[in-house]
Amino acid sequence: MEELIRRAARDIAGASYAVALTGAGISTESGITDFRGPKGVWTLDPEAERRAYLSYQEFSNDPKEWWQNVLAGQQRRGSLGNLEEAMPNAGHYALAELEKIGVLKCTITQNIDSLHEKAGTEHLLEYHGSVAKLRCISCNARFRRDEFDLQKLLEENKLPPRCPKCQGIIKTDGVFFGEPIPSDVAEQSLEEAWKCNLMLICGTSAVVFPFANLPRVARQAAGATIIEVNAEPTPLTEERISDYLIQGKTGEILPMIVEEVKKIKQVG
Repeated sequence: MEELIRRAARDIAGASYAVALTGAGISTESGITDFRGPKGVWTLDPEAERRAYLSYQEFSNDPKEWWQNVLAGQQRRGSLGNLEEAMPNAGHYALAELEKIGVLKCTITQNIDSLHEKAGTEHLLEYHGSVAKLRCISCNARFRRDEFDLQKLLEENKLPPRCPKCQGIIKTDGVFFGEPIPSDVAEQSLEEAWKCNLMLICGTSAVVFPFANLPRVARQAAGATIIEVNAEPTPLTEERISDYLIQGKTGEILPMIVEEVKKIKQVG
Protein backbone atom coordinates (compact mmCIF):
# COMPACT_ATOMS: atom_id res chain seq x y z
CA MET A 1 0.00 0.00 0.00
CA GLU A 2 2.83 2.43 0.76
CA GLU A 3 4.06 2.28 -2.83
CA LEU A 4 0.53 2.86 -4.15
CA ILE A 5 0.19 5.91 -1.89
CA ARG A 6 3.48 7.30 -3.19
CA ARG A 7 2.37 6.56 -6.75
CA ALA A 8 -0.94 8.36 -6.18
CA ALA A 9 0.87 11.35 -4.70
CA ARG A 10 3.19 11.55 -7.70
CA ASP A 11 0.26 11.31 -10.12
CA ILE A 12 -1.77 13.95 -8.24
CA ALA A 13 1.16 16.34 -7.81
CA GLY A 14 1.96 16.04 -11.52
CA ALA A 15 -1.61 16.54 -12.75
CA SER A 16 -2.49 19.85 -14.37
CA TYR A 17 -6.19 19.47 -13.56
CA ALA A 18 -7.17 17.02 -10.82
CA VAL A 19 -10.78 16.44 -9.75
CA ALA A 20 -12.15 14.34 -6.87
CA LEU A 21 -15.38 12.33 -6.83
CA THR A 22 -16.75 11.27 -3.45
CA GLY A 23 -19.54 9.03 -2.24
CA ALA A 24 -21.04 7.64 0.94
CA GLY A 25 -17.85 5.81 1.89
CA ILE A 26 -16.09 9.03 2.84
CA SER A 27 -18.90 9.99 5.22
CA THR A 28 -19.46 6.69 7.01
CA GLU A 29 -16.33 7.54 9.02
CA SER A 30 -18.23 10.59 10.30
CA GLY A 31 -20.93 8.30 11.66
CA ILE A 32 -23.32 8.71 8.73
CA THR A 33 -24.94 5.45 7.69
CA ASP A 34 -24.85 4.56 4.01
CA PHE A 35 -27.82 3.21 2.07
CA ARG A 36 -26.77 0.01 0.35
CA GLY A 37 -23.86 -1.31 2.41
CA PRO A 38 -24.16 -4.47 4.56
CA LYS A 39 -25.68 -2.40 7.38
CA GLY A 40 -27.13 0.30 5.13
CA VAL A 41 -30.45 1.99 5.81
CA TRP A 42 -32.18 0.33 2.88
CA THR A 43 -30.47 -3.02 3.36
CA LEU A 44 -31.99 -3.23 6.83
CA ASP A 45 -35.26 -1.48 5.98
CA PRO A 46 -36.44 -2.09 2.39
CA GLU A 47 -39.69 -0.26 3.18
CA ALA A 48 -37.67 2.94 3.73
CA GLU A 49 -36.29 2.57 0.22
CA ARG A 50 -39.79 2.10 -1.19
CA ARG A 51 -40.94 5.31 0.52
CA ALA A 52 -37.92 7.18 -0.83
CA TYR A 53 -38.89 6.23 -4.37
CA LEU A 54 -42.32 7.83 -3.84
CA SER A 55 -41.11 11.23 -2.57
CA TYR A 56 -40.64 13.01 -5.88
CA GLN A 57 -44.04 11.96 -7.19
CA GLU A 58 -45.66 13.09 -3.95
CA PHE A 59 -43.90 16.45 -4.16
CA SER A 60 -44.84 16.89 -7.83
CA ASN A 61 -48.48 15.99 -7.18
CA ASP A 62 -48.95 18.37 -4.25
CA PRO A 63 -45.98 20.51 -3.09
CA LYS A 64 -48.05 22.12 -0.34
CA GLU A 65 -49.08 18.82 1.23
CA TRP A 66 -45.54 17.48 0.86
CA TRP A 67 -44.12 20.47 2.76
CA GLN A 68 -46.80 20.17 5.43
CA ASN A 69 -45.87 16.52 5.97
CA VAL A 70 -42.14 17.32 6.07
CA LEU A 71 -42.56 20.13 8.60
CA ALA A 72 -44.95 18.11 10.73
CA GLY A 73 -42.23 15.48 11.12
CA GLN A 74 -39.17 17.72 11.16
CA GLN A 75 -38.42 17.06 14.83
CA ARG A 76 -37.96 13.34 14.12
CA ARG A 77 -34.51 12.20 13.13
CA GLY A 78 -34.28 10.88 9.62
CA SER A 79 -32.93 7.50 8.62
CA LEU A 80 -29.42 8.92 8.30
CA GLY A 81 -29.47 10.55 11.72
CA ASN A 82 -29.00 14.25 12.33
CA LEU A 83 -26.87 15.29 9.36
CA GLU A 84 -26.74 18.90 10.54
CA GLU A 85 -24.68 17.83 13.58
CA ALA A 86 -22.28 15.51 11.72
CA MET A 87 -18.70 16.70 11.45
CA PRO A 88 -16.07 16.17 8.73
CA ASN A 89 -13.43 13.52 9.20
CA ALA A 90 -9.80 13.31 8.12
CA GLY A 91 -10.76 12.33 4.57
CA HIS A 92 -12.82 15.50 4.06
CA TYR A 93 -10.05 17.66 5.49
CA ALA A 94 -7.46 15.95 3.29
CA LEU A 95 -9.35 16.85 0.11
CA ALA A 96 -9.81 20.42 1.33
CA GLU A 97 -6.06 20.61 1.89
CA LEU A 98 -5.31 19.30 -1.60
CA GLU A 99 -7.50 22.10 -2.92
CA LYS A 100 -5.77 24.67 -0.70
CA ILE A 101 -2.30 23.76 -2.00
CA GLY A 102 -3.56 24.05 -5.56
CA VAL A 103 -3.48 20.49 -6.87
CA LEU A 104 -7.22 19.68 -6.60
CA LYS A 105 -9.36 21.92 -8.78
CA CYS A 106 -12.85 20.64 -7.91
CA THR A 107 -14.65 18.10 -5.72
CA ILE A 108 -17.88 16.54 -6.99
CA THR A 109 -19.84 14.67 -4.34
CA GLN A 110 -22.85 12.38 -4.24
CA ASN A 111 -23.29 13.16 -0.57
CA ILE A 112 -25.96 15.51 0.74
CA ASP A 113 -24.38 15.94 4.19
CA SER A 114 -22.49 19.23 3.48
CA LEU A 115 -19.36 17.83 5.17
CA HIS A 116 -17.03 18.91 2.36
CA GLU A 117 -18.28 22.45 2.79
CA LYS A 118 -17.78 22.25 6.55
CA ALA A 119 -14.23 20.99 5.97
CA GLY A 120 -13.40 24.04 3.88
CA THR A 121 -13.68 22.81 0.30
CA GLU A 122 -14.63 25.80 -1.85
CA HIS A 123 -14.79 24.44 -5.40
CA LEU A 124 -17.59 21.98 -4.68
CA LEU A 125 -20.37 20.49 -6.80
CA GLU A 126 -23.06 18.72 -4.75
CA TYR A 127 -24.43 16.40 -7.42
CA HIS A 128 -27.38 15.17 -5.40
CA GLY A 129 -27.90 18.40 -3.47
CA SER A 130 -27.37 19.32 0.17
CA VAL A 131 -29.36 18.86 3.35
CA ALA A 132 -28.34 22.40 4.32
CA LYS A 133 -30.00 24.05 1.32
CA LEU A 134 -33.27 24.63 -0.47
CA ARG A 135 -33.60 24.90 -4.26
CA CYS A 136 -36.01 26.51 -6.70
CA ILE A 137 -37.24 23.90 -9.16
CA SER A 138 -37.67 26.58 -11.85
CA CYS A 139 -34.41 28.55 -11.85
CA ASN A 140 -32.15 26.30 -9.69
CA ALA A 141 -31.40 29.17 -7.27
CA ARG A 142 -30.20 27.77 -3.94
CA PHE A 143 -30.76 29.14 -0.46
CA ARG A 144 -29.65 28.30 3.03
CA ARG A 145 -32.51 26.72 4.96
CA ASP A 146 -32.53 29.55 7.49
CA GLU A 147 -33.30 32.08 4.75
CA PHE A 148 -36.91 30.85 4.96
CA ASP A 149 -39.05 30.77 8.10
CA LEU A 150 -40.69 27.50 7.15
CA GLN A 151 -42.61 27.12 10.38
CA LYS A 152 -44.13 30.58 9.92
CA LEU A 153 -45.10 29.74 6.34
CA LEU A 154 -46.80 26.60 7.67
CA GLU A 155 -48.69 28.53 10.35
CA GLU A 156 -49.79 31.20 7.86
CA ASN A 157 -50.87 28.63 5.26
CA LYS A 158 -48.35 29.99 2.73
CA LEU A 159 -46.70 26.76 1.66
CA PRO A 160 -44.99 25.81 -0.56
CA PRO A 161 -42.18 28.38 -0.22
CA ARG A 162 -41.68 30.56 -3.29
CA CYS A 163 -38.42 31.64 -4.90
CA PRO A 164 -37.72 35.36 -4.29
CA LYS A 165 -36.00 35.50 -7.69
CA CYS A 166 -38.60 33.94 -10.00
CA GLN A 167 -41.53 32.92 -7.76
CA GLY A 168 -40.93 29.27 -8.62
CA ILE A 169 -41.70 26.53 -6.09
CA ILE A 170 -38.98 25.79 -3.54
CA LYS A 171 -38.11 22.24 -2.49
CA THR A 172 -35.33 20.77 -0.43
CA ASP A 173 -32.08 20.66 -2.40
CA GLY A 174 -31.61 16.91 -2.13
CA VAL A 175 -32.36 15.13 -5.42
CA PHE A 176 -35.17 12.60 -5.13
CA PHE A 177 -35.42 9.34 -7.03
CA GLY A 178 -36.99 10.09 -10.38
CA GLU A 179 -36.01 13.76 -10.19
CA PRO A 180 -33.56 14.97 -12.85
CA ILE A 181 -30.15 16.08 -11.65
CA PRO A 182 -30.32 19.91 -11.63
CA SER A 183 -29.11 21.07 -15.03
CA ASP A 184 -26.50 23.48 -13.70
CA VAL A 185 -24.77 20.85 -11.55
CA ALA A 186 -25.05 18.17 -14.25
CA GLU A 187 -23.46 20.43 -16.85
CA GLN A 188 -20.69 21.71 -14.58
CA SER A 189 -19.83 18.16 -13.48
CA LEU A 190 -19.53 17.01 -17.09
CA GLU A 191 -17.30 19.98 -17.85
CA GLU A 192 -15.03 19.04 -14.94
CA ALA A 193 -14.86 15.44 -16.17
CA TRP A 194 -13.95 16.63 -19.67
CA LYS A 195 -11.27 19.02 -18.38
CA CYS A 196 -9.53 16.84 -15.83
CA ASN A 197 -6.46 14.76 -16.54
CA LEU A 198 -6.71 13.00 -13.16
CA MET A 199 -9.76 11.88 -11.22
CA LEU A 200 -9.52 10.73 -7.61
CA ILE A 201 -12.46 8.45 -6.69
CA CYS A 202 -13.10 8.37 -2.94
CA GLY A 203 -15.62 6.16 -1.17
CA THR A 204 -18.15 5.57 -3.91
CA SER A 205 -19.54 2.24 -5.06
CA ALA A 206 -19.87 3.69 -8.59
CA VAL A 207 -23.26 2.08 -9.21
CA VAL A 208 -25.58 5.11 -9.05
CA PHE A 209 -26.02 6.79 -12.43
CA PRO A 210 -25.56 9.32 -13.93
CA PHE A 211 -22.92 10.15 -11.29
CA ALA A 212 -21.11 6.86 -11.95
CA ASN A 213 -20.71 7.86 -15.60
CA LEU A 214 -18.36 10.74 -14.75
CA PRO A 215 -15.23 8.55 -14.40
CA ARG A 216 -16.06 6.94 -17.73
CA VAL A 217 -16.34 10.38 -19.34
CA ALA A 218 -13.00 11.39 -17.80
CA ARG A 219 -11.35 8.24 -19.11
CA GLN A 220 -12.85 8.18 -22.59
CA ALA A 221 -13.08 11.90 -23.37
CA ALA A 222 -10.03 13.21 -21.54
CA GLY A 223 -7.80 10.15 -21.15
CA ALA A 224 -7.57 10.96 -17.44
CA THR A 225 -5.69 8.90 -14.88
CA ILE A 226 -8.30 7.36 -12.55
CA ILE A 227 -7.29 6.53 -8.96
CA GLU A 228 -9.69 4.76 -6.60
CA VAL A 229 -9.56 4.97 -2.81
CA ASN A 230 -12.29 2.55 -1.75
CA ALA A 231 -12.96 -0.06 0.88
CA GLU A 232 -13.82 -2.62 -1.81
CA PRO A 233 -13.34 -3.00 -5.57
CA THR A 234 -16.08 -1.43 -7.69
CA PRO A 235 -17.29 -1.75 -11.29
CA LEU A 236 -14.62 0.86 -12.11
CA THR A 237 -12.01 -1.59 -10.85
CA GLU A 238 -13.51 -4.59 -12.59
CA GLU A 239 -14.00 -2.80 -15.92
CA ARG A 240 -10.48 -1.34 -15.74
CA ILE A 241 -11.81 2.19 -15.86
CA SER A 242 -9.55 2.98 -12.92
CA ASP A 243 -5.78 2.71 -13.25
CA TYR A 244 -5.39 1.34 -9.75
CA LEU A 245 -7.21 0.86 -6.44
CA ILE A 246 -5.89 1.76 -3.00
CA GLN A 247 -8.07 -0.38 -0.77
CA GLY A 248 -8.94 0.90 2.69
CA LYS A 249 -10.55 3.75 4.60
CA THR A 250 -10.53 7.17 2.95
CA GLY A 251 -9.94 8.82 6.34
CA GLU A 252 -6.68 6.92 6.69
CA ILE A 253 -5.40 6.83 3.10
CA LEU A 254 -6.17 10.37 1.90
CA PRO A 255 -4.17 12.12 4.68
CA MET A 256 -1.17 9.92 3.82
CA ILE A 257 -1.48 10.89 0.16
CA VAL A 258 -1.63 14.57 1.16
CA GLU A 259 1.58 14.30 3.18
CA GLU A 260 3.38 12.74 0.20
CA VAL A 261 2.02 15.41 -2.15
CA LYS A 262 3.25 18.14 0.20
CA LYS A 263 6.73 16.61 0.18
CA ILE A 264 6.75 16.58 -3.60
CA LYS A 265 5.40 20.13 -3.88
CA GLN A 266 7.62 21.26 -0.98
CA VAL A 267 4.80 22.98 0.87
CA GLY A 268 4.23 23.21 4.63
